[in-house]
Amino acid sequence: MDSDFSIELGCDDPILDFPWRDPSGKSVYRDLKRHPELMASIEEAERFLELGEFLRVLNSPGSVVETAKCDAWVTTELSAEEGIYEASHKFSSYVDVVFSDTDLRLCSVHQSVFVHEQFARELVELMRQAPQSPSAAQVEVCVRRCYFGFGEDGGVHQGCYFTLYVSGYGNDAVSARRNWFHGLTIVETTMVRLSSPNP
Repeated sequence: MDSDFSIELGCDDPILDFPWRDPSGKSVYRDLKRHPELMASIEEAERFLELGEFLRVLNSPGSVVETAKCDAWVTTELSAEEGIYEASHKFSSYVDVVFSDTDLRLCSVHQSVFVHEQFARELVELMRQAPQSPSAAQVEVCVRRCYFGFGEDGGVHQGCYFTLYVSGYGNDAVSARRNWFHGLTIVETTMVRLSSPNP
C-alpha cells in the first residue's frame, strides 16, 4: 500500500473551522467522541458501513483523536499518476481529524505544526511497515490549518488538523471498494497503535 504525508498551510490550501456548520445549516459538526449515539445522523457512515466502523474507532475513548468531517465516493476519473494501478475505478474517502487533547489545540501554531508533522510522519512510517498485500490502495495524510472556536464569546485559536485520504483501485466499483476497505483497515489499526501508551 502506498502512503505519504504532506504539509498544506498555504493561502489556497483547505482549512477547517472546528466546530463547523455549512452556510445552509443543513449539515453541522457532530461530536461523536462524547456522543456516539449521533453516529446514526452521519449519512456517510450509514451508507458505507466500513466508514462508520472507522469513525467509531477513531472516536473511541482510547483514541487520541476525534473526527470532524467525512465523505466517501466512487469515480472513474483517475489522474495520469494513478495509471500505475491499471484500474478503471477508484473508491475514496476523506476524514478530517483533530487531536482530542485541548492543550494540543491551544499550543502555538509553530508547536502545532511540529506535533502534527511528527504524528503524520510516524503514522506513515508505521503504515509502510504493514505486511505487503496485493491490494491497490493509497493513503495520504495532510496536515492543514484549523481554526478552533471556544466558548460563547466566539474566541478562535489557530492550530492544525489532519485530513486522512484513503483510496482503493480496481477494475470495477466492487474491487475498488474492497481495496479501499483494506487501506482503511491499515489506517485504523495504525491509529489505534499510536493511541496506545506504548506504541
